[in-house]
Amino acid sequence: MLDLQRLRALHAVSVHGTVGAAAAALGFTPSAVSQQIAKLERETRTVLLEREGRGVRLTDEAWQLAEAAAELLAIVERAETRLEERRGVPSGRLTIAAFASAARGLLPSVLADLAVRHPGLDARLTEVDPHLSVDLVAKGAVDLVVAHDWDIAPLPAPAGVEQAPVGEDLCDLLVPEGHRFAGRTAVRRDELGGERWICQPPGRVCHDWLMRTLRGAGHEPDIVHQADENPTLVALVAAGLGVALIPRLGRGPLPAGVVEVPLDPMPVRRLYALWRTGAARRPAIAETVRTLRAHWPTVAARTSPPRQAAAHA
Repeated sequence: MLDLQRLRALHAVSVHGTVGAAAAALGFTPSAVSQQIAKLERETRTVLLEREGRGVRLTDEAWQLAEAAAELLAIVERAETRLEERRGVPSGRLTIAAFASAARGLLPSVLADLAVRHPGLDARLTEVDPHLSVDLVAKGAVDLVVAHDWDIAPLPAPAGVEQAPVGEDLCDLLVPEGHRFAGRTAVRRDELGGERWICQPPGRVCHDWLMRTLRGAGHEPDIVHQADENPTLVALVAAGLGVALIPRLGRGPLPAGVVEVPLDPMPVRRLYALWRTGAARRPAIAETVRTLRAHWPTVAARTSPPRQAAAHA
């Protein structure tokens, strides 16, 4: 008899690509995941993982077993959904993946609210890039995703995944004090040529949006500095090293030396909650989505900074 938890560990490795990433998603240590898979190898008398450089790769037999594990886990999810639906209250474990600024600026208040109102719900958060998180929810690696897209780059929802809008996050142009745009009430996109840009690395949604927007306005971006975290981007702007387009959610107060200038039209990124269609009736999913949407107006108001005259007096 195959053990479901060991199959879950193998499935997680197949989805996340490494033992360490699978362990983080499951809330275990890498050693615990490795032990689960080693036991599964002994039970099946099959080699499932092979060393490849510093990592591992799944054997052909492991991929077949991982596909079967995904089917079994989907059946278990449906059974758990029916039981939770009969109870009528959110309960059990709910795994959530969210991009960095949502994990910092939105999810803490949402998770705290859920913990107080629904003590039987064990909600757990993992920070994941939105491009990856949508695939994770489709494959059953997480239960719910908070992801985003931009007005010029819609986020596709794969088959078997439903989504609901959470809110809209505005994005501002940040420039150093003394910059030619610092005193402006608004800047048009066709005025952005010739700037030295600070942004996230290629492959990130914000980087792709910047490249497409500037090229659409007839400018080839000059990207001089790249960093993953928004606080680092803001610090580089404060040092006078360039300008950046940064969303408001999770950005925090601007330091001295940084001026916020609205763009015209203002860039907007849209936040969504996504979940598998098979789990749509689960009370934990419905209540978490409702709570996300209920908290958004307060979060959006809090992240709307004061005008520059007050912030940089």
